[in-house]
Amino acid sequence: MDKFPFFSQKTAPKQDTFNKSKTRDYFRPWLVPRRSLAIAEACLIGIVSGLSAVLLKQCVGWLGSWRILASNQLPPIIVLPVFGLSLGLLCGFLVESLGSEATGSGVPQIKGALAQFPIVLNLRVALVKLLGTILSLSAGLTLGRQGPTVHIGAALASQLTRWVPTSPEHRRQMIAAGAGAGLASGFNAPLASVIFIVEELLHDVSNLTLGTAILASFIGAVISRVLGGGSLDLNLELTEFSRRLWAPEIPFYLLLGVLAGLLGALFNRGILASLTLYQRLNWSLPVRIGVAGMVCGCIVSQLPDEFRNNSGLRELLITGDASWQFTSFAFVAYFFLTLVSYGSGAPGGLFHPSLVLGSALGYLVGVGEVNFLGYGSPTNYALAGMGAFFSAVSKVPVTAIVIVFEMKLDFNLVLPLMITSVVSYLVADRLAQGSLYQRLLEWKGYTLPTEIVEKGSLAGLKASDLMQRRVETLASQMTIEEAIQAFSRSHHRGFPVVDDSQLVGIITIRDIGHATQRQPDRNTTLAQIMTPKPVTVLPTDSLSHVLYLLDRYQLSRLPVTEGRKLIGIITRADIIRAEADQLSSKTDTLGPSPEPSYVVYQTRSPALGRGRILVPLVNPKTAPVLLRVAASIARDRDFEIECLQVICVPRSQNPAHTTLNTAQNRKLLSMAEDLGKDWEIAVHTQIRAAHDVAQAILETIKERHINLIFMGWQAEPTTARGRIFGNIVDTLIRQAPCELVLVKLGYRQRALSDGTTSSYCPLPLGWHRWLVTIAGGPNSRRALELIPALTTLAVEPTITLTQVFAPSKIKPDTASLEKAVNFLSNRISNRIEVVPLRGAAVAETVIKLANTGGYDVVIVGASRERLLQQMIHQNIPKAIARGVQSTVILVRGALD
Repeated sequence: MDKFPFFSQKTAPKQDTFNKSKTRDYFRPWLVPRRSLAIAEACLIGIVSGLSAVLLKQCVGWLGSWRILASNQLPPIIVLPVFGLSLGLLCGFLVESLGSEATGSGVPQIKGALAQFPIVLNLRVALVKLLGTILSLSAGLTLGRQGPTVHIGAALASQLTRWVPTSPEHRRQMIAAGAGAGLASGFNAPLASVIFIVEELLHDVSNLTLGTAILASFIGAVISRVLGGGSLDLNLELTEFSRRLWAPEIPFYLLLGVLAGLLGALFNRGILASLTLYQRLNWSLPVRIGVAGMVCGCIVSQLPDEFRNNSGLRELLITGDASWQFTSFAFVAYFFLTLVSYGSGAPGGLFHPSLVLGSALGYLVGVGEVNFLGYGSPTNYALAGMGAFFSAVSKVPVTAIVIVFEMKLDFNLVLPLMITSVVSYLVADRLAQGSLYQRLLEWKGYTLPTEIVEKGSLAGLKASDLMQRRVETLASQMTIEEAIQAFSRSHHRGFPVVDDSQLVGIITIRDIGHATQRQPDRNTTLAQIMTPKPVTVLPTDSLSHVLYLLDRYQLSRLPVTEGRKLIGIITRADIIRAEADQLSSKTDTLGPSPEPSYVVYQTRSPALGRGRILVPLVNPKTAPVLLRVAASIARDRDFEIECLQVICVPRSQNPAHTTLNTAQNRKLLSMAEDLGKDWEIAVHTQIRAAHDVAQAILETIKERHINLIFMGWQAEPTTARGRIFGNIVDTLIRQAPCELVLVKLGYRQRALSDGTTSSYCPLPLGWHRWLVTIAGGPNSRRALELIPALTTLAVEPTITLTQVFAPSKIKPDTASLEKAVNFLSNRISNRIEVVPLRGAAVAETVIKLANTGGYDVVIVGASRERLLQQMIHQNIPKAIARGVQSTVILVRGALD
């Protein structure tokens, strides 16, 4: 038992915990997601999306009718602004307090979530969106309810996929199906909803995507029509206005398409400009929405009564009862009011405003045709204009054609819709590429390469590409004593159990620990304590499916099987390295493959330490600070320091045969040796010639048995595809097996004698205020373990521990903060403060605290389990390092 001190009584689990774990393991095979579950989920998503759309429609109609009734009985100049201000303030307070993710139309949030951004979609967001939209539309803001129904449907679908086992691919398709069901419920246009999913959201026409989208959309549309006051008869009352297209009308439809494209591009730019203006005003969300509601109320009170009911205005234009003067005025007023409303951040969509503006524009062109040719139908042009303007704004021409066709169900409209929608799309895309929703997503700071947005970040790799084919296994009849010896000889913490090449179970070091507490008999066999029928994957399963199983069941490894035959195994470390290599696109490297690095100079000190810290040195200005900090860690852990300098040589030259001048490099290494003598720390030095710096560092780690890398890093933007921190650091994060500490040194300004200023890097003696972010996980612990050593360099430093909690959490779990305080209190005597924070964006919240609080050092632990997702989408540690002006220390523990 001495070989395994973690099996002590102090850490032994209780019997009921063990039984629960075994029960969960027994039911695991039943919980593995199956494709049939996706079909059932799609039906349920269609039902709940349709019901939510009906509820939204009825509530908006009921509360909005009170507003219109009050404006008819009392002076509109008083009633409408008061309604707008009061309901707007209430809406803003609700959204800001319970779910800031519910602002806007919701389509950008869906696109971001489908592109694997950390954007929240759950039941809370759906409820806040529902209530916020009711209040904002009832306040008189000129927005639509169709966009929110799309957001609500997607959020409900996302919540459902958390309750029902669903793999990542199915989850993305369920979210898209929920969005389609919401759109179908809002417009009663199921076919257009399916096309919108394919054209705008997923860009996927697989059987599963089409099947789930069709089911959810049609069920949502049927429920909306039956419960929302309509019927299953799709023929509208507008058929009497239909007429065939004549050849002389084609130039006017082309003109309509060009105008819709121009004005649609202007509308998109106006939306972004409005958002930027509100942002610069720096008002709170309730104030922004309240002011927008009041402005809309003041303006609408001076306009004709049709403006008080958005749907009434559209119907008036389509039926042809409006004059061209009224229509022109309606277009300008509605255009401006929509910009004011949406820019405030109020929950509300742009689908309906786009259709109203398009109908007004088309009606004007139709009136012009009647005056010029003497015949024509302004109503046909109004309907064609709806599709054209919708196409120009959303950049989905096929969806625009089908959605208006489904609303009218008249084949005479198909050709005019095709002409105007395609022309407007081409003109608008020429002036402003990309859909409005993608640009809104980018405005919020979420940017991905196009291929990643469209294809999905985890596409391409299969389990067979990642698995280790040579697998160490144990037999089911092996005793616990023999298994303990096998674990002691290996670095693995789990083994597949195989009999006659058939996988019969899996055994982990935890299972053995539990068994030794329950059954002290060392002759107990693995068959009695192993997990039978473990979760496995097929060699054809995708990487995202493997990641889902690892995360859902909190596993560190998955056997790969064909039938019951074990053919390989996949670990978390394998996935991180394989996916990161695919993203890094190494094929663009010119010249032959890099050759091994070559040591051109080295010095050795007595090997007296229990481990080694590798310190790569590059910049003579920052080297003194890095060496002092590394020395403090080395002295605390009784480590030696290995200083490394790498000289890059062209790929055309052999590092071993290249003549180099190392005089300047030796001066920097001599400084490190002098520091080692002062601190009584063994310092080794070496200079390597190499084709690749990262490869040279990895070779040094292996040859010199490095335990920790301590290196500087400049938080500069990286433009290479797949790069997060930069070529060298990214490679080390992925492949370096030892602990890694990155330091971005902060700089300060000092006045010179000539009146100018210069930047300088303060020594650790000037690091008085320390901010440590806590998020749980092993790397937060690694960050805390560094503090006792690092704070010995500063003069009476103050330590502040912080953790960011979601705004929706009324009583956040501060257990991690309490554990961190207890840990540090037993090791240092410095002052320790605790500052819990609330914020929707972790990085932005920490950056704001660090910069406003005047902290000298910020310490961040990089979650190894989430590192892959961070590298693909949005890296929180990198964002903090780039946004914080002071020194930032990033800690990543050793890889398994």
